Amino acid sequence: MVIALLANLGIAVAKLIAAVLTRSSAMLAEVFHSSADTGNQLLLLLANRRAGRPPEPGYPIGHGREAYFWALIASLGMFFTGALLSIGEGISQLLHPTEVGSLAVAYAVLGVSLCLDGLSLLRAYGQLRREAATLDRDFLEHLDVTSDPVGRAVFAEDAVSVVGNVLAAAGIALHQLTGSAVPDAVAALLIGLSLGVVAIELARRNRDFLIGREAAPATRARVAELIARQAGVARVGELLVMYVGPRRLWVLANVDLDRGLDSTAVDRVVGQVASTVHTELPAVVRVDVVPHAAPCPGPG
Repeated sequence: MVIALLANLGIAVAKLIAAVLTRSSAMLAEVFHSSADTGNQLLLLLANRRAGRPPEPGYPIGHGREAYFWALIASLGMFFTGALLSIGEGISQLLHPTEVGSLAVAYAVLGVSLCLDGLSLLRAYGQLRREAATLDRDFLEHLDVTSDPVGRAVFAEDAVSVVGNVLAAAGIALHQLTGSAVPDAVAALLIGLSLGVVAIELARRNRDFLIGREAAPATRARVAELIARQAGVARVGELLVMYVGPRRLWVLANVDLDRGLDSTAVDRVVGQVASTVHTELPAVVRVDVVPHAAPCPGPG
């Protein structure tokens, strides 16, 4: 991610130079875009570092959800720094048109940026696709439900970066062909709108995990199955399987145990339940089992 951060910073500087030389609104919108991406990379690095801290007094399930907090801040930064400024620049170009120049510089910078962003997008796609295959999901489903805010954000940012480069190049080319500033302005507006849509969607996803999103039904069913098959377990009652960080789950289960078990046997069953869930599902970082005696059967 550090390499991606430095690459984004270099691209932002190159686009800034090109924007000054060309006076293109689409290119300036891409400056805002790349600057927002650079800031986001810093925040996502912070998210990874902070979320990796172990449990401690006052934080019994660790700091995993900090990843969603910093990823939420990054998505808001993309919206305000990238989307709104780009839209504002597009409106300004419509109201006060300017001629563009130094087009060779613009095309060269956008071409290099497109190649770098495309390679980064392919790498992010490959990583998410491998994760999806491991979890027996298709790619789009995994992108939608993955608990990793960094992987989702990197893929989304790379995708919208590729789109932004194409839009900027098209706007400048149409400006050059028609002599009208409108295509350049429209490109800036479209770049801002695409950033806004992606930023709002990322913010929504991070909000869901931050306030406590349940695991997918298939994961909950797997946990229930593992608990139910343990000797001494009569029935699995209320079951909560919550995300407490990227790829980190907390299981809270109310379990009815066979009647007649003494305290030693109850402790053994509870320990076996926790051990089995941890072993079969490494993403589970904590298992809390609340045992109850199974109710007496009703009159037959």
